Amino acid sequence: MPATAGRRAVRAAGVLLALAVIVAGGFFWWAAQVMAPMPQALAAMQSGDGVAVESSRWLVFRPQAGTPRAGLVLYPGAKVDPRAYAPPARAIAAAGYVVVVVPMPLHLAVLAPARASDVQDAFPDVQRWAIGGHSLGGAMAARHAARTPLRVHGLLLWAAYPAGRDDLSAAGLASTSIFGTRDGLVSRAEIEASRAQLPAGTQWIEIEGGNHAQFGWYGQQPRDLPATISREQQQREVVTASIALLDGIAVDR
Repeated sequence: MPATAGRRAVRAAGVLLALAVIVAGGFFWWAAQVMAPMPQALAAMQSGDGVAVESSRWLVFRPQAGTPRAGLVLYPGAKVDPRAYAPPARAIAAAGYVVVVVPMPLHLAVLAPARASDVQDAFPDVQRWAIGGHSLGGAMAARHAARTPLRVHGLLLWAAYPAGRDDLSAAGLASTSIFGTRDGLVSRAEIEASRAQLPAGTQWIEIEGGNHAQFGWYGQQPRDLPATISREQQQREVVTASIALLDGIAVDR
C-alpha cells in the first residue's frame, strides 16, 4: 500500500474510533440519567409493620410471618431507580406475597429480560410466580413469560404491552393490564392493539386520570401528561388490581 494511502486509512480508522467513543459515551451518559426515588419510596425501604425488606442483589419485600402464598418479580421502567417501586411492592407484600424488584443493567430491562429465572431459583419455597413490570419493564416481563411459559403463572403489566414478536395469546397464565387515561408515553391505541397478544381472559384495568409516572414514586417524567388523580389514589388502584391477580394464582396456606 502506498504511504499516502496508508496514512489515509489510519486517519479514517482514527475518525471511526473517535466517533464510536463519542456514541458510546453519549449512550452511557444518557443511561446514567436515572429518575430517582421520592422520599416516600425511601421510607418504604425500611422493615416493619409486618413486612421485611432486604436490599442486596435485589430488593425483596416479604411478609414477616408465614410462608408467602405466591411471588411477584417486578421489572422497573427504563432509567428508573428500582427503589421507586418500594411503596407498591411493600403494599403487595403486606397482603401475603413475596415481591422482588430486580435492578437492571444500565437501568434497562431490555438488557436482561431473563433475570426473573434467577429470582425463582433463589426462592424454592415459593411455588407460584407472577412476573410484571412498568413500561419497558413490563414489555420485558412479557418477553420472559413468553419464553418460559412453564415457570410463570401470571403476567402483570403496568402501563406496558408485549413487544410485537412476543405472543402470549395461547399462554395458560393469568394476566392483568393496568393503564392510565392520562399516560403520555403509552397510548390507549397501543394498549388496545396488545389485546391480540395476550390471553383471552386478560383483565383490563383502566385508571381514570392516572398517568405514566404515578405507577412509581419518582416524580414527574418527560413527555408524560399531568395526572388528574393523586399518586396515592393511583397507587391504591394499581396495588388492588395487582393483588387480585396474585390472589388468582396463589397457593392456599
